[in-house]
Amino acid sequence: MNGEKPRQIAIRILRRRGESGEYVEKLLENELAGHSLSPPDRALCQELVYGIVRWQATLDWLIARKTGDRRQNDALRFLLHLGLYQLFWLQRIPNHAAVHETVELGKELGFGHQAGFLNAVLRGYTREREATTLLLENLKQTDPALGYSHPAWLVERWQARWGAAQTAQLLQWNNTPPSVYARLNLLKADFATLSADWQQEGVDFVERQWDWTGSNLVFELKSHPPLPQSPSFQRGFFYVQDPGTLLAVNELDPQPGENILDLCAAPGGKTTYIAQRMHNRGRIAARDSQPERLKLVRENCTRLGITCVEFSDSDPTPGFDRILLDAPCSNTGVLRRRVDLRWRIKPGEIERLRQTQQALLEQAAPQLKPGGTLVYSTCSLEPEENESVTQDFLGRHGNFKLERQRQLLPFADGVDGAYVARLRKSD
Repeated sequence: MNGEKPRQIAIRILRRRGESGEYVEKLLENELAGHSLSPPDRALCQELVYGIVRWQATLDWLIARKTGDRRQNDALRFLLHLGLYQLFWLQRIPNHAAVHETVELGKELGFGHQAGFLNAVLRGYTREREATTLLLENLKQTDPALGYSHPAWLVERWQARWGAAQTAQLLQWNNTPPSVYARLNLLKADFATLSADWQQEGVDFVERQWDWTGSNLVFELKSHPPLPQSPSFQRGFFYVQDPGTLLAVNELDPQPGENILDLCAAPGGKTTYIAQRMHNRGRIAARDSQPERLKLVRENCTRLGITCVEFSDSDPTPGFDRILLDAPCSNTGVLRRRVDLRWRIKPGEIERLRQTQQALLEQAAPQLKPGGTLVYSTCSLEPEENESVTQDFLGRHGNFKLERQRQLLPFADGVDGAYVARLRKSD
């Protein structure tokens, strides 16, 4: 297996995704762990897998144009996806190489009898590449769901809220590989220490800031070696985290010595930033609806040198000074990071999740001290999970007041989507 090429690995991941129903990110991580690919080959494998999953609706449309809507065997369809993605989305790969590699891979996988079919479809598109490229661009205007490869119901609800232009910006954002951001862990390092280490490790970075982050805290990593293997990562000098996720902790405004509840803590990005803001002094009770996921929080705390986080389900204290509820949600604000989520979420999920969010707020409310702060946050763009949940909660709890709320939008703020509401419990 270690002698396999990126395209072979990509096809196997795509087939396993279809058979197992597992998230493609996890499948890719597990596959690459078993191969000693060069960095360029790893990057190509990831690009092929993620790109094909993102663009699968548009790729299916291209296939249907040449096959009269006849349904293909899944493995054969993935091979066509592979060839077409290279032709129309990977400009650095020559046409002849994209076609030849795909046809040869088909033969290796037992589709020798279909080699002529694969070759005909792909070569047909190489002859029509310019016209088809123009057609794909026009499709973004005439049928955005197909043109940008998103579920039609999701595109329609976004267009109703923001209009065609801003929805198109969001769809384009979701199809763009996400930037990698690192948050400096001030409990273990300062900017001078981290930047010196990164320079030695070959990390190309630039400092970024937003009104909720301040300076010298968040860095965009333009290029880097595998991060888990880098000494600066292993020593806990930074945590990989999108800047949008820091807004909720900024609104929580944790202080050293306080008693804080993080009700949905895994995997630990917000928990560890809370600890950093508290200078690792005080107490953070980390909870999660899936307790086994707290293992991730423990691991991150250990690496980052955090000792103020507790994981016991029992809580003898009378109440918390502050509570963060980063609730389970549809994740529509992070679709560019959750590559195949757009194909999994269904309209009914939003209402189901809304009920979960309301139940979690009911669970949190009595655990907060009078005068305390409750921050409710999601990474959803949907008002049913955000403002509506907040207003429903306030309607049931007259002893809570909304101090402020904010929605981050990728096309406006340049970060993953997020919603944050800061609520105060009366004395």
